[in-house]
Amino acid sequence: MKDLLGKALLDYQNGNYTEDLITSTNISDNDELPLPYLFRDYSEMPKLEQKALQLCKGNILDVGCGSGNHALWLQNKGYNVKAIDSSNGAIEVAKKRGVSNAELKPLLEETDTFDSILLLMNGTGIFEELSQVAKYLKHLKSLLKPNGQILIDSSDISYMYDTYYSERYFGELDYFISYKGEKENPMMWLYLDFTTLQTACISVGLSCEKIADGEHYDYLAKLTVQIKNQTDK
Repeated sequence: MKDLLGKALLDYQNGNYTEDLITSTNISDNDELPLPYLFRDYSEMPKLEQKALQLCKGNILDVGCGSGNHALWLQNKGYNVKAIDSSNGAIEVAKKRGVSNAELKPLLEETDTFDSILLLMNGTGIFEELSQVAKYLKHLKSLLKPNGQILIDSSDISYMYDTYYSERYFGELDYFISYKGEKENPMMWLYLDFTTLQTACISVGLSCEKIADGEHYDYLAKLTVQIKNQTDK
């Protein structure tokens, strides 16, 4: 990857903000992603993000931390937070902004355990495609301390289709980013409707509870390890 997101974040952090990121998918046209939004504070966050932060407890992992908005808010509340991202530029910016523990690392390479794991701004996106959801959920489950929780958001984008494509889950998108005339390598990005996420969770021994609905087909869910029923002897 060319890390155009990281380049854009560094430009903004270093006072070189001249234009925004341009994003598109295989089912949507070009759209501007304003860089200031990627540096928002708590008051500017959507209600689902605010709710997720309020629910955090214990040691926390912020997956796909970006410029560090969530990690910084949690740090300021006294929490011990580890922030990871696969963008080198994002990690550099997060450190410059004061995130004390930020590391360049894909989620599947994380091995520490946590009381709360955050995956926000369509947290299911990094699963890439439906066939990989179980693999990621199993790994996330392995990172939970006893009584730990995973807080994740996504959207049901079925409304964007007149009819569903039978050969491909409707939430599997090809995602494109461009910045200052340069195009990033295309990547896969996954939106999961709640029922599909819940079914996948059950298959790997996780409970999935919807915490809240957002304003535009989005939702926040809490995942926890299923408690096995005890039978009387």
